[in-house]
Amino acid sequence: MNTIALKYNDEIVDLQTAKALGIEGQAIELDNSKDSLEVLRHSTAHLMAQAIKSLYPDAEFYVGPVVKEGFYYDFKTSETIGEGDLKKIEKEMLNLAKKKLEIEKYDISMDEAKVKFANDHLKLAVMKNIPSNTVSIYKQGDFEDLCRGPHLPNIGFIRYFKLMKIAGAYLGGDSKNEVLTRIYGIAFADKESLKDYLEMMAEAEKRDHRKIGAEMKLFTFREEVGAGFPIWLPAGARMRSRLEQLLFKAHRKRGYEPVRGPEMLRSDLWMTSGHYQNYGENMYFTNIDEIEFGVKPMNCVGHIKIYEDDLHSYRDLPLKYFEYGVVHRHEMTGALHGLFRVREFTQDDAHIFCTSSQIEEQIIEVVDFVDKIMTTFNFDYKMMISTKPEKAVGDDEVWEISTQALKNAMDKHNLAYEIDEGGGAFYGPKIDIKITDAIGREWQCGTIQLDFNLPSRFELEYNGEGNEKIQPVMIHRAILGSFERFVGILTEHYAGEFPMFVAPTQVAIVPIAETHNAYAKELSDKLLDIGADSEIYSKNESLNKRIRTAEKARVPMIIVLGDEEVENKTIAIRDRRTREQYNLSESEFISLIQTKINEVNF
Repeated sequence: MNTIALKYNDEIVDLQTAKALGIEGQAIELDNSKDSLEVLRHSTAHLMAQAIKSLYPDAEFYVGPVVKEGFYYDFKTSETIGEGDLKKIEKEMLNLAKKKLEIEKYDISMDEAKVKFANDHLKLAVMKNIPSNTVSIYKQGDFEDLCRGPHLPNIGFIRYFKLMKIAGAYLGGDSKNEVLTRIYGIAFADKESLKDYLEMMAEAEKRDHRKIGAEMKLFTFREEVGAGFPIWLPAGARMRSRLEQLLFKAHRKRGYEPVRGPEMLRSDLWMTSGHYQNYGENMYFTNIDEIEFGVKPMNCVGHIKIYEDDLHSYRDLPLKYFEYGVVHRHEMTGALHGLFRVREFTQDDAHIFCTSSQIEEQIIEVVDFVDKIMTTFNFDYKMMISTKPEKAVGDDEVWEISTQALKNAMDKHNLAYEIDEGGGAFYGPKIDIKITDAIGREWQCGTIQLDFNLPSRFELEYNGEGNEKIQPVMIHRAILGSFERFVGILTEHYAGEFPMFVAPTQVAIVPIAETHNAYAKELSDKLLDIGADSEIYSKNESLNKRIRTAEKARVPMIIVLGDEEVENKTIAIRDRRTREQYNLSESEFISLIQTKINEVNF
């Protein structure tokens, strides 16, 4: 048997701990299940540290946790380690794994640990974050480290792994501290899974939205502007505008009213909402006329003020406000990543004010909206109900009512969901939408949040049937999440080969000679009249080079204009999506483009 750990009271317990405490539980076998990989990857991190210590004897180690994409270890050594050294470390890891050394565990008091590691400032830094009076140490051969576990019985189980990249990381994530070396790695239980993962990562590298975005001139970042502040170039702005227009119409059809709140609000409003106390470290603040203002990280407070602008009756509800709201959030520099993690972004945000009896209907309507959009873009998706986090406002009873309301709505309509314990917003539980792209990666996108707390804190009300004052329920929701992140995901999902209805440019017009430019401009204007964007490739370059340039820009349709086309008003088409070439009359061509750009209706 390949039992590597036990599951006891919903926790993973390694065999070392189980033996010491006399625990019996459900066996965890060596496979690619979540629990098994957590144990395997944790021990692979320690094996990597052991190999580093063997190759660089003065190395000191901070922490080596399991993360979503494998594991990492932060450490320090006097030698400079680069990408080229990862193979050497991998080789040493394999040599050590062949020895099948047992992984032993022992506990010592915190005082003993401080004496034992008195000359290791990184270990002392780790111990500052341990509240217990005792610490656990895991040992394999001549390597040992402070660790909570769980770990494999021995390092011989570790065979299929890869060190992925090397980076710098501040000690404890604090930019005021020293920079450590961080190496990321991945491990699986079998060779085939590792091979599949590495192939997916190679494909992901080809699809990197930063690379494709630069090639297609969608967006850029400039150091002098500031990290995390994207600049949309014409092609990217056109694409984003198409998304915005499609969604605008879809919202209006579903009864949403467009609104717009200010990008800064006085800080006392953020104190009332709880953002100041619970989210303040993620916000930007400034002073105007000696009054502090907070730049909005979310749109909800502005929409609350819009609700307050009028008296409401139960007959008015639900009220649905939507806004393409520009928000700012303070992200650590090291966390910034293309369009996926930025400091300024625009949410496709909406807030629904409704009665308690309308919750189920509204939640299901939003879920249907989500389904329509995600299936349009060929995304598989799943839903997670995220419960009360440690940092939260409101009574436990209110949280329980809110969470149960979400579960009831989903259960009644036989909608599958998973539970993410502690993953809710600070003001209420939520349904998170996680989508899977063309190469199997999972992305957090939209969210549906149920909130009794903010209506209570702002004393919102409506008149009931008996003219009594009743507090409305507030539903926060964003379907794309943000235009920035969603465009990044779409770019990688389609590898830049966007569907015609959202492509930045629908048609590339390539006139063979200068005499054909007038007809090219005429066609371009006619395309613009029906809402299609085109680009005329008329530079003083060879015909083949101009066609190749259009192909590199991933334009769905390329049309070539020569004497025959100008004389007969015909179009020679190269359809890059269907890989076909054909000829149409001008009117047929215009009609075809009009059909293709309007084929989607959210």
